[in-house]
Amino acid sequence: MNPLIEKLGLEPHPEGGFYKETYRSNETFETARGTRSTSTAIYFLLPKGTLSRLHRIKADELWHFYGGGPLRIIEIRPNGTLVETLLSPENPQACVPAGSWFGALPEPESEYSFVGCTVAPGFDFSDFEMGEREALLKKFPTASTWIQKLS
Repeated sequence: MNPLIEKLGLEPHPEGGFYKETYRSNETFETARGTRSTSTAIYFLLPKGTLSRLHRIKADELWHFYGGGPLRIIEIRPNGTLVETLLSPENPQACVPAGSWFGALPEPESEYSFVGCTVAPGFDFSDFEMGEREALLKKFPTASTWIQKLS
């Protein structure tokens, strides 16, 4: 087991991997979906052999590389465009736009990938949707390889 799990008090995340919320703004505002914090942040750890399954949220998510090995983020944008981003020391930040389906996995040589995710407006589990393989395959057939792997 990765020592960061115990050291940082990380817990299993529903999409895979381990996380801990580290920041939630006290400032809030009203959205069409209800009251949201202006921003939230988490630690997110994906050990080798784990992955973040395809999901989407209703806010932009900014990813930050902290340590371990490179992490591949896979996005399927609402228009069907497939975007692959390698998060690493050479490319330490990436943004997944609101409404995109996305998942991630450590590169094969990575023992683990330790990253952070900042969401604005702030994350709320009611804005979180896990992808269903068959529905995603039907809607985005050109992304079938990644859908099969990340769902």
